[in-house]
Amino acid sequence: MSAISITEESTSRFITITENGQPLQLHYNDVGQSGQVVVMLHGSGPGASGWANFHRNIEPLVDAGYRVILLDCPGWSKSDTIVSTGSRSDLNARCLKGVLDALNIAKVHIIGNSMGGHSAVGFALANPEMVDKLILMGGGTGGPSAIVPMPAEGIKLIGALYRDPTVENLKRMMNVFVYDSSSLTEELYQQRLANILARRDHLENFVKSAQINPKQFSDYGARLHEIKARTLIIWGRDDRFVPLDIGLRLLWGIPNSEFHVFSQCGHWAQWEHAEVFNNMVQDFLAR
Repeated sequence: MSAISITEESTSRFITITENGQPLQLHYNDVGQSGQVVVMLHGSGPGASGWANFHRNIEPLVDAGYRVILLDCPGWSKSDTIVSTGSRSDLNARCLKGVLDALNIAKVHIIGNSMGGHSAVGFALANPEMVDKLILMGGGTGGPSAIVPMPAEGIKLIGALYRDPTVENLKRMMNVFVYDSSSLTEELYQQRLANILARRDHLENFVKSAQINPKQFSDYGARLHEIKARTLIIWGRDDRFVPLDIGLRLLWGIPNSEFHVFSQCGHWAQWEHAEVFNNMVQDFLAR
């Protein structure tokens, strides 16, 4: 356990960058004092944030001596809202570059879940010199599954929740989000719904973005061979949002990569198998 209590409030920071010639305020949490920097990028579900997605994974990394930065992507949590007319993966990558430049951070490890994985790959392709190691869970490239009809079941449920944010739609999505939904409490549902409803502008702009450009996440398949960073790919066997064969595409395409699959695991490996995940990440980063 850390000597100092780590809370979302005590680590909350804001920074303004320039995106497409306009100021854009982004929120992030900055935990740990020094050492190598680990960036964590969250997924695209309504109400998501860096802290909400990774709260089971922060303290072990800080205790191991890393500085952890959790970025709230534009359109989520306390960051400014935005309409994404192009690649959201590339947009998030540009935002991360702006934040790291402002903080004078030259090199990072990146852990990305789902959309965060797509964005981490986008960042690594645009800024190869800034990436030490990559860890991708349930994401890394857009594009179709070769096995599962697209959009996948979970993605359809995310869309329904964005269009009609009710606790019933949230439960429908979360029931397929993780393998064992019995661990999801009513308190968790209500907290997540409150996060969702707190920023209706984010919901509206996500729907608007998808109407303008249905392919929000770039298919990086043809460029994966360009990634030089050592990469750990982690997937849930039972992922109903981004099917397992997408992980195999990443393994096939990224030259210096390895692949770990959890059985009895959905789209949230870092939460569903937190202890094993945390140990695996620390071992990989220490190599």
